[in-house]
Amino acid sequence: MIREEFSRLFTIEERHRRLLARLFLAFGLTILVFVIGAVLTWVFESGHKGGDIHGFGDAAFFSAVQLLTVSSQIKNPLTWAGKLVDVGLEIWAIFVVTVIAGSFASFFSSGDAS
Repeated sequence: MIREEFSRLFTIEERHRRLLARLFLAFGLTILVFVIGAVLTWVFESGHKGGDIHGFGDAAFFSAVQLLTVSSQIKNPLTWAGKLVDVGLEIWAIFVVTVIAGSFASFFSSGDAS
């Protein structure tokens, strides 16, 4: 019985491949959204008086923090376009969290019943 459980522990099934594919897809698309968000934040917010985005590094930091925590120590965007980018990053982050949670739920519910 113990040997059977250990063999299951190291067996990769179709459900494992589906979960990994979903996680890699979510990660890859999030990297793409991060890069686009950083570039757009930089273009729309860099150099505006009273803002905290002074270069691409600031824009990348802002985008990363918005995707990871939906919060930032940097001031909110000043331009309407920057605000749209900010909201888009936040919506993406919430969407990805729910997709990943659903992927794990599907993975665990599709396991064997024995």
